[in-house]
Amino acid sequence: MSKNIHSFHIPVMGTAFSIDTPIKVAKYGISSVISLVDDALIEDMRKLYTEKTGEPYIPITKYENDFRARRITAYLDLVDHIVCKDFAALKSSPFDPGSEITKYFELLEDASPLRIRYQEMLAENNPQRKKTIQDELRASIHAGDINVNIMTKLDRNVFDKKNQPLPDEFSDALSALRGYAQSSLTSAIVFSAGINRRLYSYAEKFKDFYADATGFIKKKIILKVTDYRSSIIQGKFFAKKGLWISEFRIESGLNCGGHVFPSDGFLMGPIMEEFKQKKNELIENLHQIYNEALKARQRPTFAKPHDVRITAQGGIGTVKEQRFLLEFYGLDGTGWATPFLLVPEVTNVDDATLKKLAAATENDLYMSDVSPLGVRFNNLRGNSSDVEKERRVQAGRPGSACPKSHLVSNTEFTAQPICTASRQYQKLKIDQLKTLNLPPNIFKDRFDQIVKKACLCNDLGEPALIKNNMVKEGVKKFTAICPGPNLAYFSKISTFKEMVDHIYGRINLLNSTYRPHMFIKELKMYAEYFMDDVKKASFEPTEKQKASLQEFRKNMLEGIEYYRGLYPIMVEETEEFRQKALQELQEFKENLNQFVAQHADLFPQPTSSLAAVFI
Repeated sequence: MSKNIHSFHIPVMGTAFSIDTPIKVAKYGISSVISLVDDALIEDMRKLYTEKTGEPYIPITKYENDFRARRITAYLDLVDHIVCKDFAALKSSPFDPGSEITKYFELLEDASPLRIRYQEMLAENNPQRKKTIQDELRASIHAGDINVNIMTKLDRNVFDKKNQPLPDEFSDALSALRGYAQSSLTSAIVFSAGINRRLYSYAEKFKDFYADATGFIKKKIILKVTDYRSSIIQGKFFAKKGLWISEFRIESGLNCGGHVFPSDGFLMGPIMEEFKQKKNELIENLHQIYNEALKARQRPTFAKPHDVRITAQGGIGTVKEQRFLLEFYGLDGTGWATPFLLVPEVTNVDDATLKKLAAATENDLYMSDVSPLGVRFNNLRGNSSDVEKERRVQAGRPGSACPKSHLVSNTEFTAQPICTASRQYQKLKIDQLKTLNLPPNIFKDRFDQIVKKACLCNDLGEPALIKNNMVKEGVKKFTAICPGPNLAYFSKISTFKEMVDHIYGRINLLNSTYRPHMFIKELKMYAEYFMDDVKKASFEPTEKQKASLQEFRKNMLEGIEYYRGLYPIMVEETEEFRQKALQELQEFKENLNQFVAQHADLFPQPTSSLAAVFI
């Protein structure tokens, strides 16, 4: 994990979409993230790239010992090898128009010191001085990081052929961590979706996660968080084990792709403000705990904390938003994911789905209940996975054969967990439903809730197989996809260079659809999420539900007040933009208060001076 050449990274996308993105972008200094969920897909991609590069391929079958970890290690080692080889070729290429090293420098942000020095080289007329600057430039560049992601909630326990549980270290998440830890990579692992104590504790077993005597950490840890409190809790957990968090990656709870993990009404702006105000305090607290743990383990301690990066992602769409986050909040970088789904050079999306993405409007992108995890999931209407799912329902055969089983969690009918998207579970649940003699309308509602679950762990991986022509003749594959709402404002299937140029403000790829500022868009989503939860809780709510909803409302209203003070100081934006944003905030506040007034049983009238401001 090296000093960043670019001010953005490409986050993990699904299981397939960014599975080989580092091979495509790392040589140009851009960091990206590979999902470690699907080891079968990882093995397929290893076979594909060994054939492309002429490397030997020895299959690792699912019948071999520790196959999941070994597949992951083998693929990551291969990706590392390919990137190193490609970067070495780039570094030695001539500074000619269209060459790889020329592309490297022309992708850089205009204000980048390296880009400026490159322009000076182009303008230099003295051959000797030109050669000296070229040598300097070659020595100054490096490849982007090949980072990986573990979604901590996906930690299935594994059983042997006799249905006996294997030790914890063979669970999905721990095996994935071991696969990464044993790889040749010098990069970082991203933990997302909340705390997993046995996974985090397992990291202690691998030396690459510890700093050496010089402070160098071969494999760094990144935490994806949705609020400041989470960063403290998880950061301390690792610090007590002598492990350092090198980056806190703030992600919008709702304005993102994939599964959504909403905060309790905390909005992205106030969250970043808290990190801005408390970053030094956070680092100092963690450093003290960290050194105490190192001392207890008889490891070297450090007088100064290691570097800590704060980055953010989720719904960023313009260069003005990019710059504001970096400059006002002092972020060390941003993440751009969803727009890259429209860049075939970078991500794996099959042609049919790519066309649907390009044509998608705000109405086509929605938060669905298709995930077997019971967590809402950003979805694209009419994707082929959902179409096939509905076809099976109409044919009287709802549910999936569950070929990969990474999302198993339900033990309602079986001793071992099964997936709620599986044919087995849905048949058992529908059979149970039929015994209840419910009125037809209620029966239909409950039936629809059962059959709407999708086979995500399999269908999120299919696009890579379809795009790379890895599907056997006569076999049909169906694509699930999880773009964030930001996609509605991008409609052009773009080149890699075009998307980077958009991020840095050299061109504009936004379509003509009105696009609210990223903070306003997220607020709208939180307001809709809140109202939906209130409606669900309106029938005999518990005191816990009432308290949670009241807290959610309070945090949203505090966020609105924060934004009312923020938008007037966005000096890069036009006066028209600032006034429009303030008008939208006022409308949100009024609509929210009107809605709350209609549910007075859940929201008693506030008495504090702070709450009075919100009425």
